[in-house]
Amino acid sequence: MQKQLEILNRKIEEAKAGGGQKRIDAQHAKRKLTARERIHFFLDDNSFEEIGMLVQHRCTDFDMQSQQYLGDGVVTGYGTVNGRLVFVFAQDFTVFGGSLSETHAEKICKIMELAMNNGAPVIGLNDSGGARIQEGVQSLGGYADIFYRNTLASGVVPQISAIMGPCAGGAVYSPAITDFTIMVENSSYMFVTGPNVVKTVTNETVTSEELGGAATHFSKSGVTHLIASNDLDCIYKLKQLLSYIPQNCEDKAPDLPYTVGEEYCEDLHHLIPASPNQPYDMREVIQQIVDEASFFEIQEQYAENIVVGFARLAGKSIGIVANQPASLAGVLDVNASRKGARFVRFCDCFNIPLLVLEDVPGFLPGTDQEWNGIITNGAKLLYAFCEATVPRITVITRKAYGGAYDVMNSKHIGADMNYAWPTAEIAVMGAKGAAEIIFKREIDAAADPAAKLAEKEAEYNANFANPYKAAARGFIDEVIHPRETRRKLIKAFAMLENKSRKLPKKKHGNIPL
Repeated sequence: MQKQLEILNRKIEEAKAGGGQKRIDAQHAKRKLTARERIHFFLDDNSFEEIGMLVQHRCTDFDMQSQQYLGDGVVTGYGTVNGRLVFVFAQDFTVFGGSLSETHAEKICKIMELAMNNGAPVIGLNDSGGARIQEGVQSLGGYADIFYRNTLASGVVPQISAIMGPCAGGAVYSPAITDFTIMVENSSYMFVTGPNVVKTVTNETVTSEELGGAATHFSKSGVTHLIASNDLDCIYKLKQLLSYIPQNCEDKAPDLPYTVGEEYCEDLHHLIPASPNQPYDMREVIQQIVDEASFFEIQEQYAENIVVGFARLAGKSIGIVANQPASLAGVLDVNASRKGARFVRFCDCFNIPLLVLEDVPGFLPGTDQEWNGIITNGAKLLYAFCEATVPRITVITRKAYGGAYDVMNSKHIGADMNYAWPTAEIAVMGAKGAAEIIFKREIDAAADPAAKLAEKEAEYNANFANPYKAAARGFIDEVIHPRETRRKLIKAFAMLENKSRKLPKKKHGNIPL
């Protein structure tokens, strides 16, 4: 025991590189860090307080009693990140492959309970081969204990999972319940069943990286929200993410100092193309509206037809949901609806105001979308907005067609303020399709059907392809010049800062999962 304590103390001292000063060199950047190094670089200097350092497993089968390691494969405790309290656990792959035992799980559960009771985020640095086989059902029970606490903590305190090594089998479900997942390229992977099982069952040959690597989950499945090039980059992104979110559901995200000026953005006027069918990058609109270099995008390479992320407006944290005309013309599909809904619900959980930038021609048609549940998945985004009680503002930059107009935070589903640029087109559908339906008989009877269609299309455009009819009904609060957008938003969010709205009393809603 004394020897193990000496080894443990030496590891702690080694992690405190340079007497507590964060010393980062090329060697740290290239290799995987140890569990204690990860905690050291993540937390403020000398702020970490370890809990459960001397815990050992209780297994006696398979001669396990002769293999005892202090801490049992996970380092747990609390500290601060930029002066804010966080609770953290880091799995240690050097001890039984970071496998989860009964006591290993108990340490994690204790940290999660402390986080809930004290209203602070819980961060998991995952690096584990899965359940400890020698312990059997005790290990499986340990996973279930963690899942249960993940669920109880959901919406109470932020939960973030950093996947910094293997995460397979039952281990993947805890990160899936947490709010955000970050993976490290080429050193982390997540899957329910590994390549060997896949080969046995489906006769499909696939590598761990192809099956569940960071790039796969970032672009194809949407399981991971952020991707990092190495462990240090992962830790940096964790800190960045934490800076936009509050400590708990009763708190607000920290503000940065800011002095409001004139806040005009002349470049916004030139971003919308003259042709309604020409794409543009909504990220350019976002960059012009928010504080300089403050946009922090989530799930950048998944469902690229919708953009979500955090930003600051006059120093205050906001969540952004924006259609992306540069991808699939900005339509809503199955993946985009799920991505948007999940982000909206997180922001609503933690009092982060929502800004919606709308340019949507509708929902994506086709058998693939219908058979994969575009109805229920589109309803998820609708439900998320309807349920949200945080300040909600929409700016329609161009198209707002059909049911997608309703879904994208319209006035009808509880948005607080709705603005439109003069280029906005608010209608049931596009002018060409509408003219073909409304004026079908006239077009068919015309000597020149094509010319008649063009004439009727122009007539429909003049009547409906503008924001003024909606504004006349009060569905749009104001038609604004694009250059005024940032100034209007700063004032509107300031006005809504103390918004208070309560949902009807109920156990919980039944979102169409």
